[in-house]
Amino acid sequence: MSKSLPYSMKDVHYDNAKFRQRSCLKVITQNLLTSNMKRDYISCSTGKFLVLLMIGGLAYLMLTHTSPIHSVSGLAKDIGTKVGDNLMDGSSRVGKFWRKPPRLPPRFSPDEIGSNNSYVQNAASEWRARQQSVKNAFIHAWSGYKNYAMGHDELMPLSRRGVDGLGGLGATVVDALDTAMIMGIDEIVSEAGSWIEMHLPERISQKGQVNLFETTIRVLGGLLSAYHLSGGEQGKNLIHKGPKPTVYLTNARNLADQLLAAFTSSPTAIPFSDVVLRDRSAHAAPDGLSSTSEVSTLQLELNYLSSVTGDPKYSKVSMKVLEHMKTLPKVEGLVPIYISPHSGEFSGENIRLGSRGDSYYEYLLKVWLQQRDNNVTYLHDMYEEAMKGVRHLLVRKSIPSGLVFVGELPSGPNGVFSPKMDHLVCFLSGTLALGATKGITKKEALKNNLLTFEDLENLKLAEDLAKTCFEMYSVTTTGLAPEIAYFKMEGHSEEGPDGGNKSSKYVHDIIIKPADRHNLLRPETVESLFVLYRITEDPKYREWGWAIFKAFEKHTKVDSGGYSSLDDVTTLPPQRRDKMETFFLGETLKYLYLLFGDNTVIPLDEFVFNTEAHPFPIKVTAKTE
Repeated sequence: MSKSLPYSMKDVHYDNAKFRQRSCLKVITQNLLTSNMKRDYISCSTGKFLVLLMIGGLAYLMLTHTSPIHSVSGLAKDIGTKVGDNLMDGSSRVGKFWRKPPRLPPRFSPDEIGSNNSYVQNAASEWRARQQSVKNAFIHAWSGYKNYAMGHDELMPLSRRGVDGLGGLGATVVDALDTAMIMGIDEIVSEAGSWIEMHLPERISQKGQVNLFETTIRVLGGLLSAYHLSGGEQGKNLIHKGPKPTVYLTNARNLADQLLAAFTSSPTAIPFSDVVLRDRSAHAAPDGLSSTSEVSTLQLELNYLSSVTGDPKYSKVSMKVLEHMKTLPKVEGLVPIYISPHSGEFSGENIRLGSRGDSYYEYLLKVWLQQRDNNVTYLHDMYEEAMKGVRHLLVRKSIPSGLVFVGELPSGPNGVFSPKMDHLVCFLSGTLALGATKGITKKEALKNNLLTFEDLENLKLAEDLAKTCFEMYSVTTTGLAPEIAYFKMEGHSEEGPDGGNKSSKYVHDIIIKPADRHNLLRPETVESLFVLYRITEDPKYREWGWAIFKAFEKHTKVDSGGYSSLDDVTTLPPQRRDKMETFFLGETLKYLYLLFGDNTVIPLDEFVFNTEAHPFPIKVTAKTE
């Protein structure tokens, strides 16, 4: 009833106005006809014409103006203009005498207004449901690990047993812990936290050889992230289960003290690749070399440890690596994939952004983001120079459909270009986007004039590469990407089998060789989709991520618990490899969960993810004007 009241009151006002106008017209007409002027004007044809003209003008005004009040000056103005216009326009104005009074636009009820927002609400509800699907997948993966491999590094889901391929520190427990915290799965947080509290200290002191890089990014990184997310140093406190934050920090510090042997045993700033935990010794790999990416992907973790313990020794030894690498010769910012801890020099000429090269470039940017207040601008300079080198020397387009990809220079800049791209290279898309906006949205960066021409170039390349990485999935029969792909390009005679999905537009652009057809449940593509969605706010990245997740569910899920790597993504059904990598829980499912969730959870301008997806807070010192 109240909804119709404004309309009925409007009608009353209109009828009252119309009545007053007609009464006024009648009085004026009578006065004109009974006055002395009547006899003067009707005595001649001119007078009759003027009387009729005046009456017609008044009638027009009364019929076409619904407002009950007019000023005298306004009425005179209307007589002088509208009547004159009516005489000039003739029949074009006739229809206006019969027009209906103006009506207010319709007013929607609260229910009708709600229905207009239903699409947005339904979309949000759908993504919450999809995020829950990822959470369920994580619980399923953990259940398999807990039931058959608890305390081992990795699960073999088909054999239903555990295996220790990373030194025996229970890598899956620690790698998965902060994912469970972010997802709010208290039971798993409690289980993992209790295992760490009861068993990890002994293993840190008693276990044998571990790889410096893998142990730092997975175990040390996982412990430090859990420390912050559980409320350490007044962190996020996302959960309320499990041990106190100091348990995670104490284990992290004890582990780092063991790992420092890799630095102190080396004759140069470049650490050895392997550490024997029980006797705190370290040695080089059998060939005497370290991977460039491995020695330059320790700094986020050790810097953060120094920050929370107040002991600078961890940061000091790790930053010396980057300071030393700054002085070494490069090819347009690009570096070979091996470096010698004995000489401190790069070894060989092989340049690529895949294995052994990838996270060197990632950490140039991320360590700068983490340490911006500590005079490390040289890192950002190195990053920018390297990205220019990537665009100039490594970026090409495929034929016939023009996918943008990043190739390799196996023999250096003077050798033959290889159109080979590891799935690992798909990290670059997210790194480029993060480097362009520093974690804020593209919209905000543009609004505040924060993007340089080079930033825009890098952001464009980021989106192009993300498209290519997604198509590496969509060209295969399973919808899952191979470990390595080759691209057809002008001037190259590269040939080989395709991915098997003949309906894909890009099936003829991508070659997948038999030895490269395996899938290890890797995270790099969904990592970049997560970063790009946060920065560009383009929903297609969510849709691509959902397509990838569905393929993982369809082809890699093991009924008894866990997920399995695949031997061949181009055949149906795909043969399984019987291995669930720790990074499937630590990275792949975490990035998918965040991709489908609220952008305020672990915001990119407040946190930096290490290369194993463990988030550390960015501490920015307030600057005074």
